[in-house]
Amino acid sequence: MKFVDEATVRVNGGRGGNGSASFLREKYIEKGGPDGGDGGRGGSVYLVGDSGINTLADFRVARKFSAEDGKPGARREMTGRSGEDIFIRVPVGTIISDTESGEIIGDITRQDQRLLVASGGESGIGNVHFKSSVNRAPRQFTPGKPGEARKLLMELKLLADVGLLGMPNAGKSTLIRAMSGARPKVASYPFTTLHPSLGVVQIESDRSFVMADIPGLIEGAAEGAGLGIRFLKHLQRTRLLLHLVDVWPMDESIDPVAEVTAIASELTRFSEELASRPRWLVLNKMDLGPEDEQDKRCEDIVKRLDWQGEVFRISAISGKGTKELAKIIMSALEEIIRQEKEDGESGGVDLSEYDLD
Repeated sequence: MKFVDEATVRVNGGRGGNGSASFLREKYIEKGGPDGGDGGRGGSVYLVGDSGINTLADFRVARKFSAEDGKPGARREMTGRSGEDIFIRVPVGTIISDTESGEIIGDITRQDQRLLVASGGESGIGNVHFKSSVNRAPRQFTPGKPGEARKLLMELKLLADVGLLGMPNAGKSTLIRAMSGARPKVASYPFTTLHPSLGVVQIESDRSFVMADIPGLIEGAAEGAGLGIRFLKHLQRTRLLLHLVDVWPMDESIDPVAEVTAIASELTRFSEELASRPRWLVLNKMDLGPEDEQDKRCEDIVKRLDWQGEVFRISAISGKGTKELAKIIMSALEEIIRQEKEDGESGGVDLSEYDLD
């Protein structure tokens, strides 16, 4: 299985500035010679690693990046100004390849790592360089060369910032459909999700996070039962867990409180570190019950769970409350990341001791 965020962009190095064909013209100086200066070099394009960026969503909009051209040379052997380099920040873990040749240009593996992806063009030279004993008044100069132009494919292996927990049919696949561009299979029977779906939830052009719909983590998962245990490697970077609950299960004998307790127990048995992450209770399928009973139903669940954390009410299938929830999640993640940077923590979960292949 492959869980990859992809984006294609065009990058262009700046053109080198032209050389100058100029001759010295000064009062009291007879027969002034050539004094044309060289052009400036074109700017280059670099990619820079940024651990604060989680997805390539920004590159769905900005698809072309061009560095500044170099300026032409001038009289008195003045060299033109070089073009400004541009630095494009990308997530750590991004692999960059050339779409035409298929060549892998590089892999951004650490914070602030720089990778040159398009060199600026060389500058032209002025006529002062062509002066010789037999050519005292050269008019030759060379133009600047064009910068390197490439079409790049950027690939990022997705690791979830937000993990969705819940019994089969709790509505996890429906929620990820409502909040992102992912299109997992949705049906009215358990274990619809045989593979984890990862979706990029974009709040604004420069604010997004990755949400993972993990296959049902059921009782006995810590011993290998069910499907979810096989895919917990996608939760290594998880900073927040959403625990989805079907408030109005079709089978009236099912107790939502018992389901939440069972999953919480399995999560702790599997990884105490993962279980220590912030976990929000999301009461789903609110639209299936009578309006006059909704408050009582939700309050009963929260009270019996003795839930002390955040609680949200949504209807994933209609989208009610999902946009508001996405914005709150984004703000919470940004605060968590800010705090991690202050504390010098990585924010990841160590699952290396488990065989998750």
